[in-house]
Amino acid sequence: MAFHGGLETGTAEMARTAASASGASLYLVEQPPALRWHVPSHAVDPAESDQLGPWLRHVETVVSLHGYGRVRQPRRILLGGRNRPLAARLAEALVRHPSELAVVTDLEDMPTELRGLHRDNPVNRPARGGVQMELPPSARDRRLGDFLPELVEAALVELVEGYEDAG
Repeated sequence: MAFHGGLETGTAEMARTAASASGASLYLVEQPPALRWHVPSHAVDPAESDQLGPWLRHVETVVSLHGYGRVRQPRRILLGGRNRPLAARLAEALVRHPSELAVVTDLEDMPTELRGLHRDNPVNRPARGGVQMELPPSARDRRLGDFLPELVEAALVELVEGYEDAG
């Protein structure tokens, strides 16, 4: 899932690529380039969308891709959300695809507003909840010349395939 596509560079493209490669369900919102409207995650209401509510009822878990930019945290992937076992599994998949990025699962080590814990956040609405993946620019923007977006996508595919194998 990526509902800040177009606003948070690369998130929609990465979600689309990973879902296509793994056969996972996908929900996207892509803003046109001229629109710069950031709706906070907890304010994204499934009742206001003909597609989001049914999609959230269809899936068991979600990985929601987001972008952030913090001067003090330029090389960290933050794994928030309420499904902590899934966050740990995603962290394991990410470290199997080495990069210079740190993977953070400790909620106390993340800015409060990036933890993705609000009960109304769509990442927490499916039956088993999910993981809010906050990505710095280097991990999501292919224009920067890094191969990091491809590594993140590979880890997402690995997570989905492993989740399906685990039943």
